[in-house]
Amino acid sequence: MGGRTHARTSAAVSIATALVALGTLQGSAADAQNVEAVSSPSRICHGTQPKGSLTGNARDGFPEETPLDRTLGYVDKLATGRHSAIYTGMALDDETATLDVYRIPSKPFDTAVCEAAEKGVTIRLHDRDINEKDLNTLLDLISEDMSRWDGTFNLREAGLDGTGFIEIGVDDPNTAEPILREALGERNAKYLRVEYAPQAYLL
Repeated sequence: MGGRTHARTSAAVSIATALVALGTLQGSAADAQNVEAVSSPSRICHGTQPKGSLTGNARDGFPEETPLDRTLGYVDKLATGRHSAIYTGMALDDETATLDVYRIPSKPFDTAVCEAAEKGVTIRLHDRDINEKDLNTLLDLISEDMSRWDGTFNLREAGLDGTGFIEIGVDDPNTAEPILREALGERNAKYLRVEYAPQAYLL
């Protein structure tokens, strides 16, 4: 069996963003969604720094138990700091100690990530043409008033998948997808993934 793979995004929701279901809050590391790598990396690098060299770099509430944990915390700080304009998202695989980083190509960022990674960690860098902030802006346009789509389809969940796409869960994908694509415009529609989602029930 393969290792656990999680999507993680940064900024306002810390290291992870879960899908937004009706009546629930967006975000929390505990709710990270399972994802698969969706592209071939443009660069692969392997950590060379001694284990423990990144101690003290983890985000609040995130463990530093493994080289992958510490490397992830360090990359997250870069992504929410001076490199936020090029950062799109992350996905990690615990079992293989692999971190997939999605970003607008940036030599300074790539160098900082690869040179800091601890031994045993593999970094795979993927090219994107949009950052997380702009993806969240598009997400807000869709989910700001979820009831506005009533009568055409039911929007049940919406969120970033951590790899550069917006996942939209609806009751009728065939009806919803063309409507949402038209609403966002041709340039932005390529970031959408519209799928069926069951009705959310609050407990």
